Amino acid sequence: MMEKIVIATRESRLALWQAEHVKALLEQRLGATVELLGMTTRGDQILDRSLSKVGGKGLFVKELETALEEDRAQLAVHSLKDVPMDLPEGFALVAILEREDPRDAFVSNRYASLDELPQGALVGTSSLRRVVQLKNLRPDLRIEPLRGNLDTRLRKLDEGGYDAIVLAAAGLKRLGLGQRIRACFAPDQMIPCAGQGALGLEVRADAAALARALSSLTDQPTWLATQAERAVSRSLGGSCSMPLAAHAQWLDGQLQLEVALGHPEHPERALLKARVQGQPADEAAARALGLQAADALRVQGAEGYLHCA
Repeated sequence: MMEKIVIATRESRLALWQAEHVKALLEQRLGATVELLGMTTRGDQILDRSLSKVGGKGLFVKELETALEEDRAQLAVHSLKDVPMDLPEGFALVAILEREDPRDAFVSNRYASLDELPQGALVGTSSLRRVVQLKNLRPDLRIEPLRGNLDTRLRKLDEGGYDAIVLAAAGLKRLGLGQRIRACFAPDQMIPCAGQGALGLEVRADAAALARALSSLTDQPTWLATQAERAVSRSLGGSCSMPLAAHAQWLDGQLQLEVALGHPEHPERALLKARVQGQPADEAAARALGLQAADALRVQGAEGYLHCA
């Protein structure tokens, strides 16, 4: 192990919590000396347009990868849901930590659940995945974009801009804001996106010794589950312009993978859904399960939806 590890991280409160969490693990388990390098990414700067129109979730990781490339940092900590399915050449995802709550959270100051919202209520989210599933559950809702970090989104709700907003439960819980959650959507009601709730560790591909050390932090059940989820998106060409949901969970020794695909231009159209399960013992088998789920969506007509994304 090197004498000092510098972690590149975004500077939002949640991103810094995640980096501090990994810093503590490295210090406790590996005896490493760790520092943080806070950075602002393009994804943090562009708040007036949806991610699907300005380059996708990769905008949250590019500057961090530049810091790795220039050796200003040796490790980048990401919310796995923000990590592109295929990393640029020269980089590797070497560890995935144990998952927090992967569900989506219903947050409102006036209403206790989605069912309690009145006809035509205004809900905030910029996730196309959430939009198509909300429209499937409540076609009457008005859904408007909501960008910014977690604190900014909560502030916009508190200022009366929305009747409710939908956020990742993991972020709220990590920041001690679990009391803001009025209800969590069941995973089969609002299927999460690939990697939601998990943290991924990225290094340069040539940092072999560091990669080996970090791999000891991996939670194997989470690694296999997220590999299956990410394989679905990779197979279908997943991006922010494709409203795809993919969530795998272990039940009685089986990995059950649920997926859903909505139409990117007509969110009111029927969702395509599939469920597959297996007992993957390694990464290759987990990815194969993801490919099986992607094929199940294609049989239902996914290509017609993907053509528009």
